[in-house]
Amino acid sequence: MSPKPASRSAEDFLSFVNASPTPFHAVKSAKLRLEKAGFKQIKERDSWSSSLHPGGKYYLTRNGSSIVAFAIGQKWKPGNPIGMIGAHTDSPCLRIKPVSKRQSDGFIQVGVETYGGGLWHTWFDRDLSIAGRVMVKTDGAIEQRLVKVDRPILRVPTLAIHLDRRENFQFNQETQLFPIAGLVSAELNRQGKTGEESKDKAEEKKNDDGQFEPLQTPMDRHHSYIVEIIAEEAGVEPSEVMDFEIVLYDTQKSVIGGLNNELIFSARLDNLMMSFCSVEGLVSSVSPPSALDKDSTIRLIALFDHEEIGSQTAQGAHSNLLPSVIRRLSVLPSSESESDKSYDKFEPDYSTTYEQTLSTSFLISADMAHSVHPNYPAKAESVHRPEMNKGTVIKINANARYATNSPGIVLLQEAARRAKKASSSISSSTHGVPLQLFVVRNDSSCGSTIGPMLSAAMGTRTLDLGNPQLSMHSIRETGGVHDVEYAINLFESFFENFEELEAKILVD
Repeated sequence: MSPKPASRSAEDFLSFVNASPTPFHAVKSAKLRLEKAGFKQIKERDSWSSSLHPGGKYYLTRNGSSIVAFAIGQKWKPGNPIGMIGAHTDSPCLRIKPVSKRQSDGFIQVGVETYGGGLWHTWFDRDLSIAGRVMVKTDGAIEQRLVKVDRPILRVPTLAIHLDRRENFQFNQETQLFPIAGLVSAELNRQGKTGEESKDKAEEKKNDDGQFEPLQTPMDRHHSYIVEIIAEEAGVEPSEVMDFEIVLYDTQKSVIGGLNNELIFSARLDNLMMSFCSVEGLVSSVSPPSALDKDSTIRLIALFDHEEIGSQTAQGAHSNLLPSVIRRLSVLPSSESESDKSYDKFEPDYSTTYEQTLSTSFLISADMAHSVHPNYPAKAESVHRPEMNKGTVIKINANARYATNSPGIVLLQEAARRAKKASSSISSSTHGVPLQLFVVRNDSSCGSTIGPMLSAAMGTRTLDLGNPQLSMHSIRETGGVHDVEYAINLFESFFENFEELEAKILVD
């Protein structure tokens, strides 16, 4: 008997996450989907007053690792509400150090540093490769190119149990987390050298050129073959590689698993699943040709980098990225012509439209949640035990580690009630997706999200939610297949119904 086919949404998510080993790639994947749906790229450095119009769909990026996309309703007026979903593009990983060249006892090693709070023991004995952003010199200019090496070239080996019989696996992150990349003898043989030759080709070339270098070149700071592989992926010569931001990733593909194809086994579920659902929810909400005709709001998503390290960067949620975008959108003129305006209407007070927009807007902070763990059931609060494939989880914390409050829960419930029924639902109703509630135990610490910092910075009503998963921050995580479709349908409904719901749920 063959298992039930997985949902199309889950299969689509696999394509997204497999193509996105870094935040730079995640933004590229999002851009491709947005552009296919008719969104046009704009830039922060340009004026928007003449290029943005009601009924238009746009996106912008910052640092190539954060992206904001929005669709403007045809009935938009300055100071009107904005319905927003925020997520993040980064995940814990190992990043190649600025000077990574290492070798020990005949092995070539690569120096790495930890990014975020990863479960680093899960990175041992995995088939790793490299991906990221490379700055290259081309025709007198410096440009960014993305690279993703598909074949495994690195591995962090564990110590055999015969040599260390400690019951608990412990290691030093600075000295025992270095991946091996090969053997010194094999690399010398590839280069046609012997062990006595101390100069490599890059050093000889530098001496021949006689050019002053303020820093060591990448060929000096990293193993030459690593740089050559990166250059080949970037389509340039090794000498044209100026610098790079390269991280390690697991080459094992994300897949559908479980006896009945009900599970997702994948890297970076936190938080590429919610990033993907945000993009798809926005795209689905504007797919009908008349979707924006009667809408007086703006539908917006913001996918930020650096959430895993606190968000306090130029492209993080703690930056001015979202507030500055909202400020510029809040003063966009409506589509009414002068002849359409009656004399009893007042021109908007543009000095306060930003504050008006913030006071009536709503932000969903979308970040993955914890499923109840079957091997550690006591870690979950007794009656708040989210399960996979039972719907998106509303996250609540009395100490405001999450930004959720009752008015937000009411609004989201109504959006969930009106959402398209997921194909996986067993309900006979034609509408509705399920929701779950989560609070952490009083004797456990609680993580946080971009929700509290954005709500504090902008004063905008905010709710935290996410799909349930196991093994958060592991190199290999587990989620539910049907929760992907649940979240997409929930977000689509939020955008479609926000204008009506916002006007009904009033708390000053």
